[in-house]
Parts: sequence; structure tokens; C-alpha cells
Amino acid sequence: MRFPTSLRAAVAALALLAGVAQPALAQPDLARKDEEVTGFRFQILTGDDSEVTRRIAEDLYKRLVPTFAGFRTELGQPRRMLYVAIGPAALRDAVARRCDCVIISAFTSSQVWRALTARTPAARAGLITAVYAEPAPADQLRLAALLYGRPVRVGAILGEDTTFLRPALESEVDVQPFAAGDDINHTLNRMTRSEVLLAMPDGDVYNPENVRNILLSTYRRKQGVIGFSADMVKVGALATTYSEIEDINTQVAEIAAAFVVTGDLPPPQFPRYFRTVVNEGVARSLDVRVTDGARRFSNLPAKLAARQAVKP
Repeated sequence: MRFPTSLRAAVAALALLAGVAQPALAQPDLARKDEEVTGFRFQILTGDDSEVTRRIAEDLYKRLVPTFAGFRTELGQPRRMLYVAIGPAALRDAVARRCDCVIISAFTSSQVWRALTARTPAARAGLITAVYAEPAPADQLRLAALLYGRPVRVGAILGEDTTFLRPALESEVDVQPFAAGDDINHTLNRMTRSEVLLAMPDGDVYNPENVRNILLSTYRRKQGVIGFSADMVKVGALATTYSEIEDINTQVAEIAAAFVVTGDLPPPQFPRYFRTVVNEGVARSLDVRVTDGARRFSNLPAKLAARQAVKP
């Protein structure tokens, strides 16, 4: 397996999901769109002016307008403004606002979401929810079993900021703790019985100093890595489930639509809709025979799934 001569590409690809929150930037031209949508009682908050952020906001706007165009005061909702925060900087902005509002966060990892909302007063805690940026651990574990064609022994490394995931994992996964200053190689040596490493977006674990060691060490031991992003698969992980912009936005729009009807927000959740990407070269090197069932493992939004079904 070849690795980039520099880890810059890998680090750039993994930084966002591994918990690196970018500083807040001035609101882009979408601020004008925010003024337009205020009448619909929702507002899209962005933290940068990148092409990807603009694409997210444009697609999300089209999905939300039909729901909020029908918003009526007689519904009796106690809160009439819903903010959708795209990315960590926008979430930080939304949480800091003093308003009678609710917040849906998107495109921010669970680790960063928890960090940014940790000091939220109890009275507001139920008014903020999220669709996390990273894949659902349960889907990743299902993918691992599909790839190997049987139940596999899975290990995971959790730092202090991702230890909250332990209860959901430890019944099926060998969880190893990792603290700042620990030697990643020593931690990996405690996981020699695991056939697969389930990578979680933890900035303490998957940082510039550790990524290369993790990928090389697991590769040499014939351990597949189930990554937490498609970019991680490009630089050496075996496979991952991942969500496109449209997948996340569909879920956000569904949460918003339910809020309009009920006035309630669900708890933060992992992406519901996803696809799968496999590094075929790594699979061959690990002697993993990837089936079409594993490659096609997905849960697509209903409209997209229907279009896929009619394709010749």
C-alpha cells in the first residue's frame, strides 16, 4: 500500500471530522438569503464562504422552504425561529445567540457538537439537536461484517472527548482508552486480537502525529480500518459508510418538518442515509473478498432510492 510522501493531504481530509473546528469567518452572501427566509421562520447560518458550504446552503434552502411556507401561527409553537447551523463555526454562533429559538446542527462531528454545547443551560438543552457529520457506529459495524462475510472482532480507540461512545460500543467492540500523551503504538499493541479497527473522529487519536502510524501498523497486522470519512478510505482505510450533502440535508429537512408539526426536536443523531466506499487495493492486500452486497450497502432517501431502482 502506498502512502502520500507527505501527510498533508491525509490531515486536511481528516481534520474536520476529527474535531478541528475552524474559526468563525464573516457571513458570506448567504446572509442576504437569511433575510429572505426570515419570513419562513428559519435561518441558515454559515461559518465560511466556501463552494461546499454554498452548495450545502443552497440545497438545504430548497428543502426547507416548502415546509416553512406553510408555517401558521395557529399551530401554537412556543418558538418561532429555527436556526440551521452548517459546521462548527456556525454552531458556535447559534449557541451564543440569546433568542427564543431552536437549533439544528449539521456537518459537525459528535465530538465537536458536545464540546460546543456542553455549557448550554439546562433550559435550552432540549432546544438544540444535530445530525452529526460522521457515520453511525452501528452502520460501520454492519459494514465490517459484510466485508468479511461473518462476525469479526472489532477494536476502537477512544480519547477523552469520545469516551461518551463507550456504552454504545463496548458490548460489541474492544474499546481501548487513549489519553493525551499516550503512545499510539502501545495502544495499538493492546489490540492485536482485533481483526478490524473502527476509527472514530477523535482529534486526540487521529491527529497528524498518529494517522500514519495507525494506518501502517494496522496494515502490517492485516487489520482492516473502517474509516470515518470517504477521504480516510482514499489514504489507506479499508472502507466506510459515508453521507452525501443531499443525504444529510434530507435528514435535517425531515427533523425541521417534524418540528413544525409537533414543536419538538429529537435528540442528536447520526446520519440516517448513507452509501459505502471501499478501497479495493487495500481489500486485496488484506485478502478481503469484497462482495457486491458490501459495496452496495446503503440507506438512501426514498426519492433517490426510487430513482436508483428504475435505472436499467
